[in-house]
Amino acid sequence: MKPIFRSWFRARQSRIQRRLDKSKDTATSRPVFSARIIDYDVSHRDRAIAHGGIGAIHMLAHRLGLPQAIDERLHLLKVHLPYHESDHVLNIAYNPLCHGTCLQDLDLRRNDDAFLDALGAHRIPDPTTAGDFCRRFARSHIDALHDAIDVARRKVWDEQPASFFDRATIDMDGTMVETTGACKAGMDIAYDGTWGYHPLVISLAETGEVLRLLNRSGNRPSHEDAAGQVDHAIWLCLRARFRRIVLRGDTDFSQTQHLDRWHALPGVHFIFGYDARSNLQDLADALPDTAWEPLSRPARYAVKTQPRTRPENVKDRIVRARGFDILWLKSEEVAEFEYRPSACANPYRMVVVRKNISKEKGEQVLFPEVRYFFYLTNDRDATPAGIVFEANDRCNQENLLAQLHGGVRALAAPVNTLESNGAWMVMTSLAWTLKAWWALMLPVSPGRWQAQHRDEKNRVLRLEFKAFVNAFVTIPCQVLRTGRRLVLRVLGWNPSLMTFFRLVTRLRE
Repeated sequence: MKPIFRSWFRARQSRIQRRLDKSKDTATSRPVFSARIIDYDVSHRDRAIAHGGIGAIHMLAHRLGLPQAIDERLHLLKVHLPYHESDHVLNIAYNPLCHGTCLQDLDLRRNDDAFLDALGAHRIPDPTTAGDFCRRFARSHIDALHDAIDVARRKVWDEQPASFFDRATIDMDGTMVETTGACKAGMDIAYDGTWGYHPLVISLAETGEVLRLLNRSGNRPSHEDAAGQVDHAIWLCLRARFRRIVLRGDTDFSQTQHLDRWHALPGVHFIFGYDARSNLQDLADALPDTAWEPLSRPARYAVKTQPRTRPENVKDRIVRARGFDILWLKSEEVAEFEYRPSACANPYRMVVVRKNISKEKGEQVLFPEVRYFFYLTNDRDATPAGIVFEANDRCNQENLLAQLHGGVRALAAPVNTLESNGAWMVMTSLAWTLKAWWALMLPVSPGRWQAQHRDEKNRVLRLEFKAFVNAFVTIPCQVLRTGRRLVLRVLGWNPSLMTFFRLVTRLRE
C-alpha cells in the first residue's frame, strides 16, 4: 500500500473524530442543521463518479479472468457490434453494485461518461439491448454461463488457505418470485395463490456464494431438477479438493432415489429434513424411554454487559385477552434409529426430535401435545443433537435469499420468458458473488496484523449487500485521464477505505 494512502486516511480519520468528539459539546441556541444559501456550479474540466469503487470491482473481475471465461464459453452473438457476451453480462452484474434496482437503471450508467471511463468502455448496452440479450438465452446457455463463473470462482478458491478446504456446505432451497405481468411465458400460480416463478438457489454456506440458480415455473415443487444442480455443485467442490462436503435441505429435498449415489462419493455427507409420516411416528413412539435424551439448545448470544429487563410481551397479552390458541414449547428430546427408505439400498441414521408442547387458550391449559421432527443423514460421527443443530443452521440461507430479493434485486422477472428471466437472475446474482470474491481476495498479512486482517475479511464476507456497496463501491472519485493512465482520485472518506486500499494494492500486483 502506498504511504500516501495511509497518511491521507489517518488525517481524514483524525478530522472526523475531532468533529464527533462529544467531550467538547456545549449547549447551543440554534439547531445543528443550519440554513444557508447554496450555490451550484458546473465544471468544464473536472469530472467525478459517485461509485468510484466499481473500478476496483472491474479490476477484480479481470484479475480472475471472468470476461475471458464468459467469452470462451457463452456464444449468443454472431457478430460483435460492438458488444461481446462478457460486456452484456458485466453490464447487468454491475448495475446493482451501483444502486441499480431495475433494467431501466442501466440508462443512468450509459449516459455517465465518467462511469464509462472508469470501466474503460466507449459505451455500454442500453436497457433495450440488455433485455434483447436476455431473450437469447436457452437452458444450455445458462449452464455455460454458470461454468464460466465457476472458472473465476476456482481462481478465488485457489488463493485461500488450506483450512478453507476443510468443509463445503451446500444449501438448497426454492423461493417465490412474484410478478404482476399477465403475458410472461412460464409463469404459473403457486400453492399460496402467487403468480410468478419458483427459482431454485444452490449456495455455499461458508461464503454465501450462489453456486447454481435455476428458474422454474411457479407451480413446480421445490425439489424439481434439484438433483442435477446439486450434482454440478458437488463436482465443483470435489475438483476444488474440499475434504468434506455436506448437503443440507428441508423435507422437500430428501430425494431418496439419489441418496445412495451421493453417499458413495468420497467425503460427501447429507442432512435432510424428512416428512413426519405415520410409519416414522410409530417407530418413534416405539422407542424405549432410555433412547431419548434432553435436547439443550445453546444461547443465541452471550451478554457482554449486564442483562437488561425484558419488556412486556405485548403480543402474548393480546393473544391471551382475545382467547386465541397458544402453543408453548415445554421441552425437547432427541433420539435416533436406523431407517432405510424404500428407494435406497443402504440404511441411514434417522434422528428424531420430540417436542412436548402445551396447548393453552387464554389463561386455561387445554392439553399437552407431542410433535415429531425427523432428519435423515449418513453422518455416523456427529451426535444426534449435533445433527439437529446442523440441520437448523441451514435456516441462514433465508438471509441469503432475502439479500437476493431485496438487496441485489436478482430474484425479479423484468423480461418475458422463463429462460430470459432465469438468465437475468444468474447475471444479477453475480453482483452478490463478486461481493463474496472481494472479501475472499482481501490479503491477510503475516505477523501482528494477521488476526485483525482475518477478522476484517470475515466481517466483509458477512456484510449485507447494501452495507458493502455503501462502504466499498459508493466512493466519490474524480476521474482523470493522463496519457496512458486512468486515475480515480478519491474525494470522500469512510472508515472502510483502508480495507479498500489494501485490496486495490493486491489487485495491482
